[in-house]
Amino acid sequence: MAKTTLDATDRKILRFLIKNARMPYLEIARECGISGAAIHQRIKKLEDMGVIKGSRLVVAPKSLGFDVCAFISIRVSDITRQQDTVEQLRKIHEIVECHYITGSYNLMVKLYCVDNEHLMRTIFDHILQVQGVSSTQTYISLNESFQREIHVDCLDD
Repeated sequence: MAKTTLDATDRKILRFLIKNARMPYLEIARECGISGAAIHQRIKKLEDMGVIKGSRLVVAPKSLGFDVCAFISIRVSDITRQQDTVEQLRKIHEIVECHYITGSYNLMVKLYCVDNEHLMRTIFDHILQVQGVSSTQTYISLNESFQREIHVDCLDD
């Protein structure tokens, strides 16, 4: 994907939306000193360019009883079938992220489980049963220090 060039107003709009995706467009327009119609056009442009990929509700997994967060490195036995492996991993509900990675493993997944027994069942009964998965290495998160979206100010010149 090509790098997108954003002007100061686009960056300002993104700062507001990253902080609060529910912020009314008219309030953003006032803060940016442009019309409501211009905000709608700019946000639509940012969506069309793939800068804004949507907005979502973020749920705290622990509040729903998912007390274990783990990261699992996965080695794929046949690299030519890696996409098939990813599609099978997508069907495992506990997995919330999947990344292609460098190093001795091919994929890294993030998953949430209720407890360690649930994690063990997910690894042995689901992940290791996926065709193409030859080995795994599991890392259990003890505590999430912080989580954030990309910081738009990193784009400032």
